[in-house]
Amino acid sequence: MGIQTRTLPLLLPFLHSSPRHVAHRRSLKLSANGILPTHSHTLLCRHFSNGSSAAQPVIGQDSVEVLGHTYPRDDVTNITPKILAKVGRNLHNQSHHPLWLIKERIKDHFYGAYTGRGNPLFSVHDNLSPVVTTEQNFDSLLIPADHPSRKRGDNYFLNRTTMLRAHTSAHQRELVRSGLDRFLLAGDVYRRDEIDATHYPVFHQMEGVRLFTNHELFSRVENGEDLSLFEAGGRRTAQKQQCHTLEAVKLVEHNLKSTLTRLVTSLFGKDLEVRWVDCYFPFTHPSFEMEVRFRGDWLEVLGCGVMEQELVNSAGAGNKLGWAFGLGLERLAMVLYSIPDIRLFWSQDPRFLQQFVLSDIHQPVSFQPLSKYPALHNDISFWLPEDERGREAGRESGRERYTENDFYELVRSIGGDLVEKVTLVDSFSHPKTCEGRRHRARAGNQTPRGARPRSAVSHSPSRYGDIPLKQDVRVSDF
Repeated sequence: MGIQTRTLPLLLPFLHSSPRHVAHRRSLKLSANGILPTHSHTLLCRHFSNGSSAAQPVIGQDSVEVLGHTYPRDDVTNITPKILAKVGRNLHNQSHHPLWLIKERIKDHFYGAYTGRGNPLFSVHDNLSPVVTTEQNFDSLLIPADHPSRKRGDNYFLNRTTMLRAHTSAHQRELVRSGLDRFLLAGDVYRRDEIDATHYPVFHQMEGVRLFTNHELFSRVENGEDLSLFEAGGRRTAQKQQCHTLEAVKLVEHNLKSTLTRLVTSLFGKDLEVRWVDCYFPFTHPSFEMEVRFRGDWLEVLGCGVMEQELVNSAGAGNKLGWAFGLGLERLAMVLYSIPDIRLFWSQDPRFLQQFVLSDIHQPVSFQPLSKYPALHNDISFWLPEDERGREAGRESGRERYTENDFYELVRSIGGDLVEKVTLVDSFSHPKTCEGRRHRARAGNQTPRGARPRSAVSHSPSRYGDIPLKQDVRVSDF
């Protein structure tokens, strides 16, 4: 794996602590962002500090304290101090922050476009705690017990029953149960993820839900009194759920796509390229993703669909049918404000923040780079032990062994936001153990001008046999 810029010396103690019996070797490359100053490590750390003077959450030996509550630790706990320090920052509620701007523009659109008797039809909820139960995050959304999204390697757990929400949908059932049938919900969500310019372990979503009664959906349809939301003895197909009539689903789907198309048009104008992609979510059917054209590529900005009726029924609204969507505020803000790197949203640098101090939330603004310094690229190679007994023990206990996200968390805990990207370059299996694989990864989204990467020195396993190989670190030449 490759580590970028000043973070490299900090990782060397880890890299030199190779196990006695080696079977796995991985190599990743990490790179710092070329749009920020790289000549001053202190300067960068200040720009990306958490900016909070409040007492930081505490991860103790037996418990985790967050937002004034204490949670016991267990064998599933995997929250890290750097991630926990983000809890409570609520960037989406900080005035004139770009995430606040995009949230306010979405609110303004819904408040203006959907009113009843002079009042907004959609209520807005943007201050719910990100600490939820696993039942809220998974079971309430009908996510199966064996679904990949439940994996420890993809989520941040305080313990087996409590976690940081992975999506704002975790609050969907409780809000519907409270009697709401039109609402928007915004908040920070947490996922262990890859490292690159468009992924970050903490990001922000906005959820929207709209429920219809039989009268509301069919009142403007000719002979609508003869139509119904539900049918008995129906069949589940790609177009609908078994309990829904096709007429109802088509009307709800049309309303959903029209609502979201009007939203992105109001944000970006009519010139934005949009496309719909059929997809799968456990809590909606049929389901769709909206993608927009961003810097030459299609970027997924939201998922949506017709809510699973079982979910609606469990929330006490069994006489209604509805749609739901969830969009990424960072993704929309990156397109709208031309922000090239998701880490910038956490910057405390006034040169960044002051760009978004606007007299009108609809005022156009385009991000101006803070520096022209190029990215730095470094490579790291290492071996991972893996034996069959350890593998079986991990399987029986329900604990996962090494995953790519484990290394990403190590990188974040040491390099923090100095690291821009980590990518896998290659892997190698030790011929005498059969279980080992050597991995090389490369990080960075650009090669510095004039840089000439050194050739990697490769040690032949057949020559060294079972002796642990020396770990190689490859750094770009300047």
